[in-house]
Amino acid sequence: MLKQHPKGLYLLFTTEMWERFSYYGMRAILSLYMIKAMFFSTAFTSSIYGYYTGMVYLTPLIGGYIADRYWGNRKSIIFGGLLMALGQFSLATSSYLYSPQSVAITNSFFVFNNQTVFFLLGLFLLVLGNGFFKPNISSMVGFLYSDNDGRRDSAFTIFYMGINLGALISPIIIGLLVGGNNPAYYMYGFLAAGIGMLLGLFIFILGKNKYLVDPEGGAVGDVPNHQYGPDNCNDQTLTWVEKQRIMVIVILAFFGIFFWAAFEQAGVSLTFLAEQHVDRVITAINFTIPAPWFQSVNPLAILLFAPFFAALWLKLKDKGKEPSIPLKMSGGLFMLSVGFMILVFASKTLDGGASISPLWLIVAYVLFTFGELCISPIGLSMVSKLSPARFTCLLMGIWFLTNAFANILAGQLSALYPDPTQPTPYILGIPINSFTSFFMIFVVMSIIAALILFLMRKRLETMMHGIE
Repeated sequence: MLKQHPKGLYLLFTTEMWERFSYYGMRAILSLYMIKAMFFSTAFTSSIYGYYTGMVYLTPLIGGYIADRYWGNRKSIIFGGLLMALGQFSLATSSYLYSPQSVAITNSFFVFNNQTVFFLLGLFLLVLGNGFFKPNISSMVGFLYSDNDGRRDSAFTIFYMGINLGALISPIIIGLLVGGNNPAYYMYGFLAAGIGMLLGLFIFILGKNKYLVDPEGGAVGDVPNHQYGPDNCNDQTLTWVEKQRIMVIVILAFFGIFFWAAFEQAGVSLTFLAEQHVDRVITAINFTIPAPWFQSVNPLAILLFAPFFAALWLKLKDKGKEPSIPLKMSGGLFMLSVGFMILVFASKTLDGGASISPLWLIVAYVLFTFGELCISPIGLSMVSKLSPARFTCLLMGIWFLTNAFANILAGQLSALYPDPTQPTPYILGIPINSFTSFFMIFVVMSIIAALILFLMRKRLETMMHGIE
């Protein structure tokens, strides 16, 4: 299967792998850094994390538009990658400036000093750089294939495996670099993330001219996308069919909000859970599992099960029984709800004050992964197929835009994480005073979204006008 794809796919695969190494390595320690080295409360940490990751997915709308209209994909990717590397090094500088507290104080606001300035500068550069990098490298995968090429879905699955290979190894390596409870070591984690970004950028620059070509051998991504094919800047009128297909992108992206708002608890509330309430000690070898390592479960499961899902879709397609894109996404939301139901069962132990086995969290992450495989690579492929060529990067930006709302919502929901030192929060008049009630938020949210999308699937299939 691998030899059937153009070499440009593997250049994008490798570039994205190192960029995701950079992002997920930083994400694995970001909330812990804010709590341990910047002395933020869990609620304030959740809020900052949510706004940061939300902005990460908001700026692709801007970066996608600039690439479509002015710069093209290649220039945007290089510019974005440089900004992200600088952002990681700024976070490393912030960590270098850490100094221990003489008196333990937890802050729910920014204390402006040099450490905070470099911290905020780092987040700003990462947000801006990702806006130029993310939608453009994802869009270029589709440009390597003709419009009716049946390999496109499997290409996005392979590309998605690259994303998760980086996400797998980075929490392990950076978790070891950071070590135990010494906040000064977070500097090494952020430095490793920055070096990973530079490595990915170097590989992209080295191979872009040779391998990033369309089926006819023409260069892709070197000029603004509105100049490709019959869709040029002199014809911006959308046909009725194009409008309907764009509406499908918008509707499915909206349902993605509910999936990602729950899924992104991995970087906040579930990281707090792993740090505080999971029995991580392996007594036989006197080793404590670093909390960031649990964030490698999801990408490991992606690498193990993505080929199975890709083969499953192809086998069902050959039999004429492949689920539609809306039906796959509905199933993904359902699997997510099952994963959180597992944590509801585990919460009986948590509410009793005891720690839980790491297996509960691992099983939940695997079920989240099954849901992700029904939504994320399918969604990327869907956008590339349904988008008019002249608006591909812009619509990829819109797809990521809903992730922005989802991540902001994820941060706000994580702020409800049970904390006995804080007043009991309420949602819709219901007290969130236990782990059981906290995890039930995500069970109910995802199962309702899954049901509504399931009921809408036939109408959405009609609006796709033959695109499968």
